[in-house]
Amino acid sequence: MTQATNIGQITWHDYTMKDAGKLRDFYSKVVGWTTSEIPMKDAEGAYADYCMHAPGENGEQGPVVAGVCHARGPNTRIPPQWMMYVTVADAEASAKQCVALGGKVLDGPRKMGNQTFCFIQDPAGAVCALTSS
Repeated sequence: MTQATNIGQITWHDYTMKDAGKLRDFYSKVVGWTTSEIPMKDAEGAYADYCMHAPGENGEQGPVVAGVCHARGPNTRIPPQWMMYVTVADAEASAKQCVALGGKVLDGPRKMGNQTFCFIQDPAGAVCALTSS
């Protein structure tokens, strides 16, 4: 998702909602993305989130450009909207700074793979995610 050399840059976008399959199909038809599944599991059982791929050349699948995820398991508290992820040096320190400056931490900081990320709301109400290695 991100690399330390991208500090301050928007490095990922995804959308989390209850029926990710319906949204996956919507964006596939509207913008021409193809999909691949990411196997997931929570207390309710197995399901899949999706990587959205740009159209490739010669009918091949292009690069992953975004994610479409179910609001299940660890994603239950993520607002249903396109979420941009901004790379920071330290997601935990940035989350503390957010609160100190009048913002809110909506979820996290938490680990996924080798990334730490959190979802914040700024004092005006806008939401984004912060991520660090």
